[in-house]
Amino acid sequence: MKSKTGIQRHHRRALGQALGLAITLAGVALGQAQQVPVDERTLSNGMKLLMIERHHSPVIAGGWVARVGSVNERPGITGIAHLFEHMMFKGTPTIGTSDAKRDAEIIDQQEVVRDAMRREEAKMRLALRRGEIDDIAKPENKTKRYRELEAEFKELIAAQREVLVKNEFDRIYTTAGASGMNAFTSNDMTGYFITVPANKLELWAWMESERLLRPVFREFYAERDVVFEERRMRTESTPLGKFQESLEAMFWESHPYGWPVIGWPSDIPAITKAQADEFYALHYAPQNITLILVGDFKADEAAKLCERYFERIPRGKRNPPEVVTEEVAQKVEKRMNAEAEANPQVDILWHTPAAGHPDAYALEVLAAVLSGRSGRLHKALVLGGEVATSAFAHQMARKYAGMFNIGGEAKEPKTPGDVEAAIYAEVERLKNEPVSARELQKVKNNFAAMAVRRASSNFHLLVQLIQYEGGGDWKSINTEIPSILEVTVEDIRRVAQKYLTKKNRTVATFTRKAGAKIPDDPALAGLSGEQQAVVRRIANQIKSEINLERLQEQLQTMEAQLGQADGKQQGLMKIIMLKVAERIAELSK
Repeated sequence: MKSKTGIQRHHRRALGQALGLAITLAGVALGQAQQVPVDERTLSNGMKLLMIERHHSPVIAGGWVARVGSVNERPGITGIAHLFEHMMFKGTPTIGTSDAKRDAEIIDQQEVVRDAMRREEAKMRLALRRGEIDDIAKPENKTKRYRELEAEFKELIAAQREVLVKNEFDRIYTTAGASGMNAFTSNDMTGYFITVPANKLELWAWMESERLLRPVFREFYAERDVVFEERRMRTESTPLGKFQESLEAMFWESHPYGWPVIGWPSDIPAITKAQADEFYALHYAPQNITLILVGDFKADEAAKLCERYFERIPRGKRNPPEVVTEEVAQKVEKRMNAEAEANPQVDILWHTPAAGHPDAYALEVLAAVLSGRSGRLHKALVLGGEVATSAFAHQMARKYAGMFNIGGEAKEPKTPGDVEAAIYAEVERLKNEPVSARELQKVKNNFAAMAVRRASSNFHLLVQLIQYEGGGDWKSINTEIPSILEVTVEDIRRVAQKYLTKKNRTVATFTRKAGAKIPDDPALAGLSGEQQAVVRRIANQIKSEINLERLQEQLQTMEAQLGQADGKQQGLMKIIMLKVAERIAELSK
């Protein structure tokens, strides 16, 4: 039991923290946000290094971002950027195998067989075009020679398994006390991250530089099949996944954002290791990578370690080509109507500018005015008109172009058309009536609070730097919030009038497929439409995860970070942790 004096000290400390937060928010609200102190350096091979010293605890969040995503692909190799996210964990000549020489021999033999298999696949595709077969994936449609080669390849896989050391890259890190190793691929970037004890920084530098300097893409074709299965689980087997893919393909008429990050189903199984080697040499060159360290270290010592290990990697022979294909101006409204095993809903997309464009900040504020349980959409559609069970708005400013998204789920017997009409009514209000000063200030206060919370942990700062750097420039971490706080009432009305127009929009309406049963998920009760969408998307990814150790590590990482999250974040994290725990239980049976 605490003494009275102890309680008073606790209250004074809490009051002091609250006052400190209030003062910080006031400073941010005045456009005087505290800058994130990033130490930027460049190695001799062109690799960039970003460092933030934080001596709160003896850990370091370390990662790096390759400025390559699905936008840098082309038809025929869509999905290759995401495939590399998987391949970069396969190891090196000294990690992942007990016999590097034999491993390399088997990989070469596999390529010889695969070349012969590709020649047979060309014959099968020709037969498909001529109508002689209906699907080249069906066993009965494969040529006799292909089946022979397939058996030969399986023998090589079995031989390679004898010298493989599964998950050794991961095991080295976890044995040293590291946690949370993971990666992600988006339209614009591929990011890798992990948290290590402060005294294991040199281990991090060696491990990460080794997999960049001497990667071994072992099990390439097996992993390609894993990615194909991941696509089936995340996209084709989910109620709305395949429709969302069609929606984005329709929305992006000319831009490479039009194909999915995970790739088209015909491209993934056709990607060759030779294509992968070429893609890696071009896009994983040092001049296209940024290293990021946040935590308990001294910058000069950390920089010397990075120079020692990462400068071993030679600069790429040529720089990646610039993305030059721009989205053509949309000329007419586009519509898609779908029957799905989901509740009736509507999804509306508008074209908006790229990240860093001045209008992108006003659109961020506009989305915040509409979103959340205190936002206009919830008040008008859910509480007022009762046409929707949930509604959301979101501005997604990507590196080369942006997208504004509003959606809502109909409250039966209301229809998606009713929800759509109610959304347009709120959009017209924004175009014709100025947002009140109080409403705008409330939204700005929320952004100010975000600016304070972003420094809550090393990991949060690392991920943000990865995203900002991969999306254009890390300096946006210090300029985005001040730019948002300068948005005026007139800016909001102007961008609503400019971008949220009929001819600039693409609309998808979803009605329930006849006979479809929609199970309610009580875990999502009370969340906003946007939060539900986030949880559902993550839950689908969790369902497709088959690596039990990775799931257990993710759960441990989230448990460790739970105390650093605010109330709203904790609610979401607990739901996601529940989904991870359920998946672990399934795989453990």
